[in-house]
Amino acid sequence: METCPVCGLPKDMCVCGSISQTSQKIKIFTKRVSFKKTVTIISGLNSKLHDIKDLTKKLKTEIACGGTYKDDYIELQGNHIEKVKEILLRNGFDENSISS
Repeated sequence: METCPVCGLPKDMCVCGSISQTSQKIKIFTKRVSFKKTVTIISGLNSKLHDIKDLTKKLKTEIACGGTYKDDYIELQGNHIEKVKEILLRNGFDENSISS
């Protein structure tokens, strides 16, 4: 049986992921880039506790937009603040930890 290296509990009983999701301060905002395009930025995610690449893929698929993960933030093409917040809430992130 595997144990979690952080809390020492068995993997199936580990609560580190849910605790980390409630303790983060995630910020969602938009930014204007070249050619008057708008991008949505999601910052404050801990890449050591979450698979950010997988989360980026989920966001891009559900919103149907392009985007990337770089420099500890996710960048999505277009203005998708409300959609991103809904998706993060469905994936177990705490509503109080998300600011937009």
